Amino acid sequence: MAIERSELKLFPDPKRVIVQFFLQKKKRAKKIIARILAMTDNEISKELEEVKSLFRDRHTNLEQIIFSNFKYAEAVYGELPGIPPEKQLLIGAYFSKEYSIEAASLFNPSMVIHPDQTGLNKTELRFILSVRATGEGHLSSISFREGIIKNDEVTLIPATPLCELPKRIKHKYLEKNYINEVLITGWENLVGIASELPDLVTVENAKGILRKNPDRKVYKKLFGMIRDAAEANYDIEFAKSTNLSERIIFPFSKSELMGMEDARFVKFENDDGSFLYYGTYTAFNGKTFRVQLLETSNFRDFKVRTLHGRNNLDKGIAIFPRKINGRYAVVSRLDGENLYFMNSENLYKWDDAPTLLYEPRNSFEFIQTGNCGSPIETKDGWLLITHSVGPFRRYVISALLLDPDDPSKIVASLDTPLLFPREDEREGYVPNVVYSCGSILHNDYLIIPYAMSDSCCGFAKIKLDELLNRMKQNSLYSK
Repeated sequence: MAIERSELKLFPDPKRVIVQFFLQKKKRAKKIIARILAMTDNEISKELEEVKSLFRDRHTNLEQIIFSNFKYAEAVYGELPGIPPEKQLLIGAYFSKEYSIEAASLFNPSMVIHPDQTGLNKTELRFILSVRATGEGHLSSISFREGIIKNDEVTLIPATPLCELPKRIKHKYLEKNYINEVLITGWENLVGIASELPDLVTVENAKGILRKNPDRKVYKKLFGMIRDAAEANYDIEFAKSTNLSERIIFPFSKSELMGMEDARFVKFENDDGSFLYYGTYTAFNGKTFRVQLLETSNFRDFKVRTLHGRNNLDKGIAIFPRKINGRYAVVSRLDGENLYFMNSENLYKWDDAPTLLYEPRNSFEFIQTGNCGSPIETKDGWLLITHSVGPFRRYVISALLLDPDDPSKIVASLDTPLLFPREDEREGYVPNVVYSCGSILHNDYLIIPYAMSDSCCGFAKIKLDELLNRMKQNSLYSK
């Protein structure tokens, strides 16, 4: 197979920084604040001007950012009434720090069609690329780039040097229907106590009602589920003035405290013909992980939602781009080793029995196999790009072809890797790895963005017909 690698590479840029709150122990923080308050007005003005000169060109709305950190310092360490604005800003600056989101690596890309295709001819396609940005402490966030495919070649629009975090919008309440239909489905012992909740449930009123239950174990279980859902389900929005490459989705909730990993975006067609983008990602809190969901129509406003059910067990859930036989469908790896097909009437609840789709059979995948993003619809069936792990933890990319009407069945596959780490791609944060979170079809070509050893990104392409014909040579093909 003649797969072609592009000369284009996307490397991490340590200059891309955000501002974080610089947390201190309370006793030490009090000393810092006292020292600032003891400064003269001239000293305050001089120090603040130096802060502005050093950092104003690295961040949009610098004063607004450091003032918000002053307000956060008040919330953490106690209110500071009667302080002049300049001292507020300087205190905020002392409790601020820069974080380089790409200092360690930029990898695991996912590619989708851009919602805006204006100004292009029929041979061109604008796309959005999401990437996993990793910085100090192996903390991962989601970053974006955009580009255009012209004459089957990928070009990227240069990212601006600035980065911006979104505004987080917490939910004031959970609907009782959500608790009954999503949270506690399958937990029969919780149904009775949940029936006592009001139609609109907050953490506060839930605690007041549930703690009256004499069964402390049941009370703690349901209250913990409600509190976790209230924390992990939220909305975010970026300023309209931001460029796409400036938007950084950074961990907000406790469930993703140590990272938002490996987003797999898909352009999803609703029953009425409208489109929405879904992105599944791994939320990691430092000890445990779970898959969560991003929803957006414009890549500026996002809903962050939790997935539930006994089948939300492993990383790498990839959503089909439309419903299959009236139900949502995904491919995932439930046991860390094999690929499964699952469907559900509810996008947020995955409880129905999964179907084993594929288990390792070739030597390059004996350790495990998984998906490289959402299945792609072709004339011959659903093309699923996969990753596999073989000797020396060597990751390669391959492919399966799923039945067009029943994608729980495989009709063809590759018995050799489609893409493997070339000699100049083997070294990096995690050696000997090629990996992708979502490819795209355009002008009869499959375009695969891929990570090289968890360090940077490259692009490859292959003619779709050539790939499909090669797969049909495998004995699994039954059409």
